[in-house]
Amino acid sequence: MKAAELKDKTPEQLREQLVALKKEAFNLRFQQATGQIESTARMRAVRKDVARVLTVMNQKAAAAAQSN
Repeated sequence: MKAAELKDKTPEQLREQLVALKKEAFNLRFQQATGQIESTARMRAVRKDVARVLTVMNQKAAAAAQSN
């Protein structure tokens, strides 16, 4: 997922994306704890995607606050 893709989304879509990513991160942690995880690299990718979504959300919030 690229930051440019996220910048085109609405705040509601970003929140939905964040919820989905956090659920996936939880499931991956659960799989790791039970020894069922297939790709440990996906955990890192999901964490970075969560950070990207939060960054874009904060940038949009700052831009909205400045415009008021």
